[in-house]
Amino acid sequence: MQTRPLGRTGIQVSAYALGTMMFGPYGNPDPGDCVRIVHRALDAGINVIDTADVYGGDGESEKIVGKALRGRRDDVVLATKFSGPMGSGPNQRGGSRRWIVSAVEGSLRRLGVDHIDLYQAHHPEPGTDVEETLGALTDLLRAGKVRAIGHSNLPASDIVEAQWVAEQRGLARFRSEQPHYSILNRGIEREILPVCERHGLGVLVWSPLAMGLLAGRLRKGSAETASAGRLHWARQHMTDERKHDAVEALAQLAEQAGLSLPHLGLAFVTAHPAVTSAIIGPRTPEQLDDLLAGAGTLLDDSLLDRIDEIVPPGTDVGPVDVAYVAPALAQPELRRRTTRTRAARRETPA
Repeated sequence: MQTRPLGRTGIQVSAYALGTMMFGPYGNPDPGDCVRIVHRALDAGINVIDTADVYGGDGESEKIVGKALRGRRDDVVLATKFSGPMGSGPNQRGGSRRWIVSAVEGSLRRLGVDHIDLYQAHHPEPGTDVEETLGALTDLLRAGKVRAIGHSNLPASDIVEAQWVAEQRGLARFRSEQPHYSILNRGIEREILPVCERHGLGVLVWSPLAMGLLAGRLRKGSAETASAGRLHWARQHMTDERKHDAVEALAQLAEQAGLSLPHLGLAFVTAHPAVTSAIIGPRTPEQLDDLLAGAGTLLDDSLLDRIDEIVPPGTDVGPVDVAYVAPALAQPELRRRTTRTRAARRETPA
């Protein structure tokens, strides 16, 4: 397994990272099976385990990862995330100092470790000053509870702002970004990946197989359908005919090149010079073995050119339901000067 630098942290990480969102009742409910997946990944040379406090419900994924790492902690770059809801209370989530200080203790306890190698903000928090978040994370770094900090799903402008605030206020810098990236969704090639390169951020991409559309099983005319969970959370993505048409074209291309479709998909995202690792999220040991079989696959320029013809650089074939949408796009009232917004802004009609 090839290793690469995680931005400018000095930490070396494998080109594949093991994602554990499928560990627990919403994916693989067998903890023993999940532990075996972690051990197989480590034995194959993967040294990054990525989880989150919300995965599996009630921190179940972190608990399983902690069990799997007993006796092997030093072999692993352990990454987890905060900011998702961990209770019904309004302050049991987010990027405030109040919550971060509590959230990190919960993750450390569930994981059974004394430090986290990469602690990441799971989602943008438009209502929280980034200085508030960075101040709390800087203190965690100084206390030795985390070794590096990162973010996930941030727009390019927010990435730049966070870097500027860190420099101006003398706070720790974010060192990594975790965006969505696959052949079917290449929008981050326009700004996010160039910005990450400019600021020396490592990039761990999630869902490189497009939530299963590039796994090779969900083909037109196939009897297999997407899981109920994926249809619940990402129905628009999973049923988008434009994406299914692109998948058929990519499957034919992979066959001509003597590759499986998932191996083509993973080799594509790891070919980008800004990408550090592709996060794979197998639900079973067999799925992991299949993905590992393609490790080290390289695509030549002619093959990459043909992929560009199917899905042009910097474009998304269609949206992804679970991807972050900026408030100005998600909330119509932020784009319209209605009577209510005029009153809020103390404006009067002309």
